[in-house]
Amino acid sequence: MPLEEYKRKRRFNETPEPQGEIVKKPGHRFVVQKHEATRLHYDFRLEMEGVLKSWAVPKGPSLDPADKRLAMQVEDHPVSYFDFEGIIPEDNYGAGTVMVWDVGTWQPLSPIAVQGKYVPGTDAEAATMLAKGDLKFRLDGQKLKGDFALVKMKGRRPGSKGNEWLLIKKHDDYAVDGYDIDAYDESVLTHRSLAAIAGDAGSAEWKSRPSGRGKLKAAWLADAVARLDQKKNKKIQRRKNKKAA
Repeated sequence: MPLEEYKRKRRFNETPEPQGEIVKKPGHRFVVQKHEATRLHYDFRLEMEGVLKSWAVPKGPSLDPADKRLAMQVEDHPVSYFDFEGIIPEDNYGAGTVMVWDVGTWQPLSPIAVQGKYVPGTDAEAATMLAKGDLKFRLDGQKLKGDFALVKMKGRRPGSKGNEWLLIKKHDDYAVDGYDIDAYDESVLTHRSLAAIAGDAGSAEWKSRPSGRGKLKAAWLADAVARLDQKKNKKIQRRKNKKAA
């Protein structure tokens, strides 16, 4: 789904979401954004072909292989959407609160297993698998790790747009039986809950952060990071004092 569809749905003079363009430099990041819109869901995004290939997952991803999560493919998002967290104002597409629930990198897996195990694949193989509707990949995030697959559903239900996939965790060392996603309601960027983000007026002014260690554009984020650094420094100082004593 082209990036133009993303832009068509949004009024950038009203929403803090980034406009973004297709990025030529290849990347392999992924992000999961918890999104309290009309209905609570999770947006699963893979950096691929210069954009974020995106799926809306109503129940969120799971580390339990027994869970086959419905994932509705939606329009591509710009790579600059990677760290978007904040509030999309009312009367705008997707109005509601967005949290960066998990981030990390992903690696395509070869469609051909070696001795029963999946091995790293190439970007070309990933593009082919995506087109065929059976994408295998490995995640290395803060919350999600291990091998997964996105499998496009062949049978179309009445009213379906043909964009229904299943997000499935493979059996590996990172599998967790009975995984409970509701136990993890904290941003990996700011350590805030969804409710805290929704109640923060500054979240409506969110702008994507620059890469590297540049100055943070959002004042509330800069303050949050400063507080975390302050706490960290105090802990370090306490340890030093104990050793000195």
